[in-house]
Amino acid sequence: MAVSRRWANLATAAGAVAAALFAVFDLIQWALAYGSDRFHNDFTFYYAAARIGLAHGWSSIYDLGLLQNELDAIGSGIKIAALARFLSPPPLAWAATPFTPLPFPIAYFLWSAVLLAALALTWHLAAPGRGRVRLIHLAAAIGWLPVIYCLQLGQPGLFVALGVAASYAALRTGRPVWAGASLAALALKPQLAFLVPIALLVAGRYRAFWSSAVVLGVLGLASAAALGPDGIHTYLDRLAFAATVPVNRELTLATVFGNLTVTRGVQAVIAVWAMVLVYRLRRRGPEWIYVTALFGGLLATPYMHLDDMLMVGLAAWLLLRVASAGWTPVYVFAAVIAIEGEPIWGPLPVVAAELAGLALISIVALRAGGESDPDLSSASHDGPSRRQTAEPPPATLQKT
Repeated sequence: MAVSRRWANLATAAGAVAAALFAVFDLIQWALAYGSDRFHNDFTFYYAAARIGLAHGWSSIYDLGLLQNELDAIGSGIKIAALARFLSPPPLAWAATPFTPLPFPIAYFLWSAVLLAALALTWHLAAPGRGRVRLIHLAAAIGWLPVIYCLQLGQPGLFVALGVAASYAALRTGRPVWAGASLAALALKPQLAFLVPIALLVAGRYRAFWSSAVVLGVLGLASAAALGPDGIHTYLDRLAFAATVPVNRELTLATVFGNLTVTRGVQAVIAVWAMVLVYRLRRRGPEWIYVTALFGGLLATPYMHLDDMLMVGLAAWLLLRVASAGWTPVYVFAAVIAIEGEPIWGPLPVVAAELAGLALISIVALRAGGESDPDLSSASHDGPSRRQTAEPPPATLQKT
């Protein structure tokens, strides 16, 4: 027992050192990237789109001519290209609006500070373990390539992750309306977690589902009203163009199947299968709802970039909260490495890691079926029992 404890302490210490070193290295790289070109990030386009919306109306935020003029006005030196344009939903431009009165460098630093706060809150709500182990998870998250890349670009993925983590935490503590309302963050980048509201419906969490439907519906209607018919047409044209850009599909199943028609068919089957798994696991705790919806959604999404893979890290945290032994830590470590090394060995290991995650969830669901966890048997669909609200046992180390 003493020997096992000594090895466990050594492993924890090694993990802490490695996580801290990776985190420091990544933060330095972030600072160097900003120093070399402070406009080489996606926040530049959110900032420019917000300024266009304020000056010319929100229906104009996808006008490439106005966007180029705004990029020139702030001194970015960026020229419109396949990957250099504003393609996000209107709520992301609205989110950047409070920063537009500020000079761009100050706006970027404040936006980055908000993203870091979102990361910290996501960690607080979703990370497994206790004490030092949780701190290691935080350092490891900062040291993980998708997270630091998201921070460097100023991408809203961390806001979406926070929304999903807050939804999970609210559902777990018996606040289904707040669980649904928290998913408003999906309006910033829907493809990262678009199956989560549907999963809530399939799992019988009806109040959470309807709450999410209302908030997302309101944001959708507000976006449509702000864009108007011409703006909507332009936005759809921009999305259609984005679907033709190969780099947008590299981390999706298109890299396996090639043919887009075949890919879309397989993705539809995976989305349906994920919902079947959610239904079978609906009584085994809210973690399984979110983990399954995240893995299924990431595999079914039409386009994906490396920074978006941070959602795999969130899914892994939730998975480790309920399955911290056996195959889970091994799988999580392998998935983290596969994604970390994507610039070296390409997208196939990343897609394989996602498929493996869904396959392992499938095994759990098919073995357990819809059987209740003993701690969940007295819970209603929309309100957990008192035993559900207790903290889970400590989980093993994961570098995300």
